[in-house]
Amino acid sequence: MTYPERKTEHVRPQQFHETVGVEDWRVVGEGACAYFRAGSFAAGAEFLQAISEIPGVGDDHPDVDVRREGVTVRLITVTDDYYGLTERHVELARKISAVARALGIPADPSAVQTVQVTIDALAGPDVVAFWRALLGYQDRANSGEDLMDPRRRGAPFYFQQMDAPRPQRNRVHVDVWVPYDQAEIRIAAALAAGGRLVSDADAPSNWVLADPEGNEACVGVAGPPRTATDRP
Repeated sequence: MTYPERKTEHVRPQQFHETVGVEDWRVVGEGACAYFRAGSFAAGAEFLQAISEIPGVGDDHPDVDVRREGVTVRLITVTDDYYGLTERHVELARKISAVARALGIPADPSAVQTVQVTIDALAGPDVVAFWRALLGYQDRANSGEDLMDPRRRGAPFYFQQMDAPRPQRNRVHVDVWVPYDQAEIRIAAALAAGGRLVSDADAPSNWVLADPEGNEACVGVAGPPRTATDRP
């Protein structure tokens, strides 16, 4: 049997969010992710089995994390330009959501996020080598600046090149990627808990916050859909 050629045209995060049929999904730091509230491990396992039976699903290597409360599905496809998303990932996301609906498993788009540790470094390769050895991590494909847990459980590490020492600020911070429609909620909660806004110069894609002692964290958003006033 022959199959039609698979679609590989790149899709930016904003285009992904504007596509019909992927309302369950959000693009965060790892690519397109969705969380489904299965309610039990048995229901989650049944969902995983149904996903595994989608024709061609193995070609895209989705990560499926089954827990007692629910199931997280990640289409891990991060690259510099497009997060690696293509039309075939849009199709797969639609099919996975259809399987969930058939099994009566609701999606909760607000429950996805990516947590990443970022280290500012002067001697990048030397610093990367240390953390690679200490953590037992591997280089992310097509990147000399990212390290990933080969078991896909620990937070990825990103190394940001500095031009000069910066002793007055912390050089290790946490990046939290959240769904585009959860950023303001998460930021408001952090501020109410005693944090402060350091910078919103890159909003609505990135905000820099700090805890009461000045330790910084960034809140990132990937490609929110355009509003009616933004559309051409």
